[in-house]
Amino acid sequence: MKLINKKNKNYTQVFHLFTEEEWAKTSKNFNKNIPVFFTGKKHEVFVNAHEEGITYFIGLGKSTLENFEFQQVGVKFSQNQKEKLQAIPTLMLADFLNEKQFEEFVKGLFMGTYNYPFEKNHPFWNTKFELHFENISQKRLDHISQKTEALSNGQIACQEWLNKPANLKKPDIFSAYLKNIAKKYDLKYTSFNRKKCEELGLGAYLAVNQGSAYDAAFTILEYKTTVKNAKTFGLVGKCVLFDTGGVSLKNSANLHYMKSDMGGATAVLGTLIYAAEMKLPVNITVILPITDNAISEKALLPSDVITAYNGKTIEVLDTDAEGRLILADSLSYLAKNYKTDFLIDLATLTGSSVRMFGDTCAALFSNDEELKNTLIKTGDHTNQRLWNLPLWDVWKDEIQSDVADLKNMSLKPLGDCIIAAKFLEHFIENHPKWAHLDIAGVAFGSVGYAKEKAATGFGVQLLVDLIENYH
Repeated sequence: MKLINKKNKNYTQVFHLFTEEEWAKTSKNFNKNIPVFFTGKKHEVFVNAHEEGITYFIGLGKSTLENFEFQQVGVKFSQNQKEKLQAIPTLMLADFLNEKQFEEFVKGLFMGTYNYPFEKNHPFWNTKFELHFENISQKRLDHISQKTEALSNGQIACQEWLNKPANLKKPDIFSAYLKNIAKKYDLKYTSFNRKKCEELGLGAYLAVNQGSAYDAAFTILEYKTTVKNAKTFGLVGKCVLFDTGGVSLKNSANLHYMKSDMGGATAVLGTLIYAAEMKLPVNITVILPITDNAISEKALLPSDVITAYNGKTIEVLDTDAEGRLILADSLSYLAKNYKTDFLIDLATLTGSSVRMFGDTCAALFSNDEELKNTLIKTGDHTNQRLWNLPLWDVWKDEIQSDVADLKNMSLKPLGDCIIAAKFLEHFIENHPKWAHLDIAGVAFGSVGYAKEKAATGFGVQLLVDLIENYH
């Protein structure tokens, strides 16, 4: 990708951006080839073919639009116009844009190149494509180019792995990919098989994995900076590659969507790729408890009592509440064995959060006011929004068991996403800065590049922005 501070005399491809207000001020300067129905409204595009080439008039909407809206316009333009666009030096005209607005639009252009299965065949990935923009120094354009490519690589990896069919992302396949990622970015890679997990006492994770035909792969990835006294982020991503529900079998109507139950893991993976490519001055320790939730003669049964890594016993009432079991061991293992300034887990965890918020936002739980508020603000300006829900102790009684320390769900028709968060709180080992993000409604849904539900990439930009600005 090339962003160049230059303006030649002649361009055969031009992107001309307008807000409604800018168009109202300047429309009289254009000839009658521009029809009166172009007004500069958001996502409006008029393609003007003329003797010198093609000019794309691109509407941004009101001048009060948020920074993330520039990215939205870039995404849709990139998706909708890909068959017409050429891989050639292109002039971008938008004198009113500031650096951040320009950056977000460029990010959108490249985010909009994604389509499953991903190949870099969009004109924007062609080495002959150059975007020329005069208003920003070459040094800053180079930095924006680097950030855009790193973010694209991270988010596209997130979307690609979430979209893969179940037979193309078995535990051994995904583990092989992670090994290659670790080698490419010089990450420390550790993975525990079933035998090692038994030795370590990762009983909650193993309880889910025991029904699988594939070996356990409790995986740890570590990114380390050379900067002294850098903050350390501990990230856990739920990584159920396919979720049948286990013996508590899910309804078959939408079962094919359960390839998306690794949305927390893919968000964390995308973030890790970005951090490594940008060489961020932070340390990141990631745990991905890789498994499927399968049915077999060895599968976990309702009423089983299991022992988690931290020694707490859990009565399993529903094997489809498996995500909180593998997160429990992941959180306690990370908290007990690594020193982290922040502990954050992401998971496509509950239907309760979907029923509560749909695809508008993720559910947020945190035991730290500053971290909570920062995450909410970060969600607002990345448009990966979060809504805070309580961790009141009044919910504790809902997971008390007669035969174990805890049960993995309540049988009452209550807010299960809150109960799941209260359950996870038992496994953070009193970490003072913990946040749990239930992203079940937002990781997989309606997208511009697919007819059916597909990966949104939710979580990558949220975590990237948090880590870049909160270290």
